[in-house]
Amino acid sequence: MGALVLVVAALAATGLSVGWIVDKAEATSPVALPTGGTPLETVSPSVKPSETPTPFGKVLGTQIVASNNDTMPIMSSAWTNTEERTGLWGGAAVWLTVHSNYNGKKDSWGNYTAFGQLPPDIPYKNSAAGLKDAAVKIGGRAISNLYGQNPQIMKGTTHKVITVDGHQGHEIVAKVAVKVPQLPETFSTVMIAVIDRGDGTAAVSIADIAGSTPDYQKVWRYKVTQIKINK
Repeated sequence: MGALVLVVAALAATGLSVGWIVDKAEATSPVALPTGGTPLETVSPSVKPSETPTPFGKVLGTQIVASNNDTMPIMSSAWTNTEERTGLWGGAAVWLTVHSNYNGKKDSWGNYTAFGQLPPDIPYKNSAAGLKDAAVKIGGRAISNLYGQNPQIMKGTTHKVITVDGHQGHEIVAKVAVKVPQLPETFSTVMIAVIDRGDGTAAVSIADIAGSTPDYQKVWRYKVTQIKINK
C-alpha cells in the first residue's frame, strides 16, 4: 500500500485542526445583527437529523483500543498509528514501513494491522458458519478497500477455527497479487480474524503483510491471541 493514502490522511487531519481554529476565531468576532425586515430563517423541526457518525477507535500506548473498549496489542513499538481504512466499525490501525521511497517519488509500501468491530451492515450469527461467513464478507471488503475493486486473489486461501479470550472465532489467510512498478514485492498476505463477543456482535482484526516479511504473520497471530473482549 502506498504512502499517498497516509499523506492524504495527514493533510486531512491538519486541515481539520486549521478549520477548528478558523471557526473559533469567527465565532468570537463581532457580528452585525439584523435590525429589521425579514426575520431570521428557522429550521423546521420535521427535518431529520444527520446520521450518527461512525465511531472510531484509537491507539493508546501499546494497545489498539476499539470504540467499545476491546483491545489488541500493537505489533511492536516500531509500528505507528495510521488511518483505519479496511471498513471496520469503531476501529483503529497501525503501520510499519517496509519499502521507503521505493519509486523515487517518496511513496512507501508497508505492513498494516487494524482492529475494531464487524460493521452492523454485515449480517452476523454466533455459529461456526456465521463466523466464517462474516470473515469472508469483511475480508472481501477489506481487500477491496486496500487493493481496489478487482484484486487478484492467489490460490491457497485457508480457513481456520480459532479461540480467543475464551471466545470462538474464524481466521482466513489469503494472498493478493501485487504488481506495482519498481516495487520489490509480488504479493501481500491478508489475514482476517473474526471473534464472537458473546452479545450478538463480533470483534475483527485484519492484517496486510508484505510478502517479503512473512515473520509478521506469526506476530499477528500471537497478538490476536492477546485480544481482550470488554465485558
